[in-house]
Amino acid sequence: MSGHVLTRPVRRVARPAQARWLVWLAEVLRAIETRRHLAQMDDRMLKDIGVTRADAFEEAARAPWDLDPKPRSAPWVMR
Repeated sequence: MSGHVLTRPVRRVARPAQARWLVWLAEVLRAIETRRHLAQMDDRMLKDIGVTRADAFEEAARAPWDLDPKPRSAPWVMR
């Protein structure tokens, strides 16, 4: 024998808890990005989507981990 050991590469599979954490992190990063874009929209763009400047800034000021829709169903929340 030559002393070489042949092994198959080990595939790492994300555990369910790790996968949920990564999904949550992706949602938080998306919330940060979309809220930043909402805050940067001009008045014409906001009017097109039916959002006031005050609503846009209120949404942009939310904590990144606050992912639940606002109770009064904001117009930009998908149903």
